[in-house]
Amino acid sequence: MPFILRQLQTSDLLVAYLEDGASDGWPIVLTHGFPYDVHAFDDVVPLLIDRGARVIRPFVRGYGSTSFLSPSTMRSGQQAALGRDLIEILEAIGIEGAIVAGFDWGGLASCVAAALWPDKIGGLVSYAGYDIVDIKRQQNGFPLSLEKSIWYQHLFQTDRGRVALTESRKELAGMLWREWSPNWDFDETTLSMTAASFENPDFVDVVLHCYRFHFGLADSDPRLLPLEAVLASRPAITVPCVTLDGTDDPLKPGGTAHHAKMFVGRHEHRVIKAGHNIPKEDPSAFADAILTVRQWLAEGRIRLPYAAISRSS
Repeated sequence: MPFILRQLQTSDLLVAYLEDGASDGWPIVLTHGFPYDVHAFDDVVPLLIDRGARVIRPFVRGYGSTSFLSPSTMRSGQQAALGRDLIEILEAIGIEGAIVAGFDWGGLASCVAAALWPDKIGGLVSYAGYDIVDIKRQQNGFPLSLEKSIWYQHLFQTDRGRVALTESRKELAGMLWREWSPNWDFDETTLSMTAASFENPDFVDVVLHCYRFHFGLADSDPRLLPLEAVLASRPAITVPCVTLDGTDDPLKPGGTAHHAKMFVGRHEHRVIKAGHNIPKEDPSAFADAILTVRQWLAEGRIRLPYAAISRSS
């Protein structure tokens, strides 16, 4: 699929991003997570362009050709950094009222941006509900079945995790894709295309800091402490939002329908027959969630109380 590779500058980064669709289309920013990249949305983008969208897909800090402006900047992967990056991307492009959508780190970044800067966001699509990390809760144990599924997060707390990410990042990604999306039959070409983004020189440091910080075992970038304090208060999300769950995702056993109380604007919850990588496993469902939010905005009926529903497909 043809696309335009662009660059923009934020306070910390030179961000590489893909842009598709007409420059005057309605704006949507799709943000990927770990261990994925912008190509997770390859099958979603055409569905949005056909409906008039201008689609922005940034390479998250530490991925692809996104780079830090200064060698002295902390290679933080914490949630406030990811959310602030997203807002600064919108500001740098000059977009107001965009819909933001993502999964994994991208869902986290999108939720953080919507919670902290609601006036800059038009609407939200989030895989796995209210995806802002409750760092205090992370200090306590989870059921063993979940602890088993997040073995990689435990690995990343030690230098053995640094070795794994340094020497075997593509192999590790393939393992996690198979575990998290047991019914997704991806091929070697797909994995290799994405793994090229992991060759970023900051990838290892950013990934390790992300999981160590969210476990409460690494320091914050001092500049982000005020934002993290707000996130620790568990702010509600007020922008119109569709949240998604995958029935076959071992990282989210039981789903996230119970997060509904954290969304005080118009909100709908959908359950999709898929694993963790919904944009690849069911691109139509992911695109439809975005188009639903777009329709709400077009109708002008936004931020109104709306009962969450569950929809299987």
